[in-house]
Formats: sequence, C-alpha cells, structure tokens
Amino acid sequence: MSLVAPVVDGAVADTSTITSASEKKTTGNSSLDKESFLKLLVAQMQYQDPLEPTENTEYISQFAQFSELEQMQNLSSSMDLQRASNLVGQYVYLEHINESTGASTSVEGRVDYVSYENNKAYVSVNGERYSIDDVINVIDAEYAQTTELISKFTELMDQLPQPEFLTIADKDSVAALQAAYNNMSAYQQGFISEDQVNSLTEYVSRMAGLVAAAEKAAEESEGTEEAAANSENGETLTDDEIAKTASESGLTETEEA
Repeated sequence: MSLVAPVVDGAVADTSTITSASEKKTTGNSSLDKESFLKLLVAQMQYQDPLEPTENTEYISQFAQFSELEQMQNLSSSMDLQRASNLVGQYVYLEHINESTGASTSVEGRVDYVSYENNKAYVSVNGERYSIDDVINVIDAEYAQTTELISKFTELMDQLPQPEFLTIADKDSVAALQAAYNNMSAYQQGFISEDQVNSLTEYVSRMAGLVAAAEKAAEESEGTEEAAANSENGETLTDDEIAKTASESGLTETEEA
C-alpha cells in the first residue's frame, strides 16, 4: 500500500503541520486511545492511493489488534486502581521525578486517600498527590513508627556531651533519653544498637552520681549555714547539739577537725 499527499486547488498540500500535530500528540501522551486510532484509520483510508486501495480485511485486522491491545491496557489500569485502593492507610516509600526539572525526590509517609483521573491512580501522601507508579515500597506501620522513634532517640543522644563531660545541667536531657528508651516496646528496643544501650547506661549511671554529689553538697551547705546563723544569734550549742548537726549534715568528727 502506498500513501499519497492530499491535493488542494491543484497543488500538493503541505503535510508538515499534520506531522507536527502528530508529534505533539505523541509527546503529550505516549498511549494511543481508540479515538486517536480511528482518526488515523480514517486518514489512512482517505489518503490511500486509489490505484492500490487497501483491502477491507487489512483494516479489520488492524482494528482487531488494537481492540486486543486496548483490553490489555484497561485490565492493567483496573489492576492499578485496585492496588492503589489497597494502599490507603499504609506507609509507602516513593521516588518522584519532577517533570520540569528532572530532579528525583524521595518521599515517605502514610497514604491518606486515592484519587482516579483518566483511568490513572494517584495516592495522597503528606498532603501531595503522586502517581501510583512512583510507589517503590510499602512499609509496615509499626516498622515506620519504630524508625521514627529510633531517629529521635539517636538525635537526643547526639545532643549530649560524652559521659565524662556531663554536668548537672544535663539532668533533664539524660532523663528524656532514658524515658524515650523505657517507653519503647521490646520490638522497638531491638533496633537500638548495643553501643547505644551501653552509652545510655553510662549516661544514667554518671548522672546518678552527679545528682547524689549535688544533693550531699546542698545538705552540707545547709548545715553550715544553720550553724553560722545560730552563732550570730548568740545561741550556744552543746556538744551533743554540735554532734547532731554534724551528723545530719553528713559531716564526721574528722571532717570537722
């Protein structure tokens, strides 16, 4: 079969605009729907060589092949829609490519809902809509929560100085770190490395020593201030009272001497 260019007013018409429009159609949408196929088929019949016409059986064969392809595409779209519906409430990992810049972005979050447009499924994650084709992995909800908790635990630990450089001012930070670990389930604690567990133990032990030392120093200071106040008021303490005050403040007779 040979094709001829259309003749308008005795002159061969310019087909470049037809080619350009066809290229734009292909660029905008790589899939060919039934309407586009029928337009191409009509154009093929319209511009065929009248001396070598195409047989009807060839048109029927082409249409049958396209119908079969269309059914396969519809089946694939239906499966995509079903797969997308099953993702609602699930945690997913996506790789999204910006069509204008070509930059790739990794997205992780919970699928809030699914929308459909032109037999195409889209998932909503973190308030943004993405194609179902962008979904790379489906993540277990408990695992996703665990990774978030581990990340926060690691961040809290990284904010602390080394155990030997701890001060009483770090008391609240160490308490928050210990609470974060204690509030985890056994499954979640299993993701904490052995080194981190050892560091946590060292932080807690070191802080307990600092707190005990601070409390003892405060008691000693309180006892000394009370004795000084009694002396200023002209009160005379007996030996037993002095020994009692020293005992309550944690001072020994040797330390008083």
